[in-house]
Amino acid sequence: MSSKIKVLVVDDSALMRKKIKQMLESDPEIEVIATARDGEDGVEKARKLKPDVITLDINMPVMDGITALKIIVEEEICPVIMLSSLTQEGAEITFEALQLGAFDYIPKPGGTISLDIERIKNDLIAKVKEAVKSSYRKLKRKISFRKRKIKVKPAVSVSRREALVDYKAVCIGISTGGPKTIFDVLPYLPADLNAAVFLVQHMPPGFTRTFAERLNKHSEITVKEADAGDIVSPGICFLGKGGYHLTLLRKLRKEIAIRLTTRPKHLFMPSVDVMMESVLSVFGSNTVGVLMTGMGDDGARAMVKIRQAGGYTIAESEETAIVFGMPKEAIRMGGADIVLPSYEIADEIIKRVNEGW
Repeated sequence: MSSKIKVLVVDDSALMRKKIKQMLESDPEIEVIATARDGEDGVEKARKLKPDVITLDINMPVMDGITALKIIVEEEICPVIMLSSLTQEGAEITFEALQLGAFDYIPKPGGTISLDIERIKNDLIAKVKEAVKSSYRKLKRKISFRKRKIKVKPAVSVSRREALVDYKAVCIGISTGGPKTIFDVLPYLPADLNAAVFLVQHMPPGFTRTFAERLNKHSEITVKEADAGDIVSPGICFLGKGGYHLTLLRKLRKEIAIRLTTRPKHLFMPSVDVMMESVLSVFGSNTVGVLMTGMGDDGARAMVKIRQAGGYTIAESEETAIVFGMPKEAIRMGGADIVLPSYEIADEIIKRVNEGW
């Protein structure tokens, strides 16, 4: 029998430390070997005990979670899962943590002291089990931000509404590891890309708007959180809004509009499968599907459908995927025309949009 996954829980709240410990140890494969009351205490215990995974709160006295994370990542002690608050400030700090090398994050549903933290139990356990498999080479990979060459206003234009059949659709699905990895792709798509881009990143409500703003700042195409009624147009990336599925609606005057819905009920809202299938229903064989790092299989079935319909599909390779789950399933099911590392995906998208397949 293999040994248990050893976890260090770092949180300034004694109640949170107790609850997180209870949740993790409800799984027989996980053992909480220690808890720590702040970042300084956490770093000391991490150095001494060498855990397999650390759960790290962000807002703590003495030493905050970001400072502690920098030390843990630099010393390559073990993967870190951040626990953050569901606020705009919490989202911004969380993205900073992911950029610094955190494996992933889990928002506390009730804020810093979360009385209903039991809601995150299954997600927390699943991410701890994935984190222990992760590679420091991938986690420490730096994001290479590049400045936008063309200033594009983040407003949706309807000026090309008659060109319904003259541009393609690129739909991208990504999850765990995505907030960092997607920067290998979107910033390298040109502003004049003759395709509309639809992006689903598994992310809770309140985080997606901040994430879209970060992506927009560093991309040549316009990136915006999808709003109901937005008119689809080339050169714009619509990011699925947390808590809703991103789908399309064909309107009377050949316009294609964004439709947000809470149906069907799904483990993920937004779901990659739901988004990709909706895009495929409108764009048909002019659809490019891209599936990248993430746990589980969301999007894999839709990739198969895109390929069967005559579209083109790209799966991220294990070389760069922080979690080789979603793309692995697409490959296994026969849903990938080509398998590429993240840093080659943008060029492949551009090539297929311009030249076809």
